[in-house]
Amino acid sequence: MEIERLRKIIAYSDKNHEEIKSMVKRFCSFAGIEYDSDLLNILQIVRSSFQKKGYLVFEMPFADDEIGALCYRGDGLGYVVLNTSLPRVNVNFAIAHEICHVFCEADKFVSKVEFADEYYYKHEEEYAANLFAGMLLMPEPNIRRMYSKFKEESQGDETETIIRLMSYYQVPYMAALIRCLELRLIERNAVQESLFSIERDEIRQKLTDLWLDESIMEPSKRDDFIHIETVVERYGEEFIKDGYLSKRTVRKALNNMSELYKKIKGE
Repeated sequence: MEIERLRKIIAYSDKNHEEIKSMVKRFCSFAGIEYDSDLLNILQIVRSSFQKKGYLVFEMPFADDEIGALCYRGDGLGYVVLNTSLPRVNVNFAIAHEICHVFCEADKFVSKVEFADEYYYKHEEEYAANLFAGMLLMPEPNIRRMYSKFKEESQGDETETIIRLMSYYQVPYMAALIRCLELRLIERNAVQESLFSIERDEIRQKLTDLWLDESIMEPSKRDDFIHIETVVERYGEEFIKDGYLSKRTVRKALNNMSELYKKIKGE
């Protein structure tokens, strides 16, 4: 990432920190979780909250590995589709990013495409959702403690400290670095270029060297389509029986889902 873009992100965070913090607290209250608690499985925690807002969340591998998630709201249900062609850390961040759009900006968009990893930070209109995601996944009281612990274990090596945080919170390297800069855990004026220009292969090797879980850098390729199709078929049969929908409407919906699925997978 370019240093000027990094500075722009931090400046935005400084200006909007309290507003986004309030949004995170409201979501945590809605989801029934503590504001400063670790989210060990973000998707498990938030899936029911999405459903309460009228959104189904499911995973599938996309042909495009720069897209983190698709978020769409139609006349009825909304959908959040997560791209499992990306590493697990990117999917986790994409989930948290979409929470901001669904719970805080639901009236502001009909459809939206989000970009993952470094690509997130190329779109200024997404800064709020990125800041939200960082706060949610790496709550301030907790990350302050873990930063101190991991910096001691890393003997002051900032790169290793960030990688330990990345592994612990299962977030992208840049997300962990930016969170540390937002909270001034790392002195901003002393940031070395090597800290923000590290390559993915270097991160993976560091994870291995530190006996951390390098699989967080791999895509899961999980595909929920068959399950979602089964759910729609089941509810479709119930709605047909109750007279809410016709067989033709349900069949058309299933066909549209199938066509969209093929496009997303690049088939």
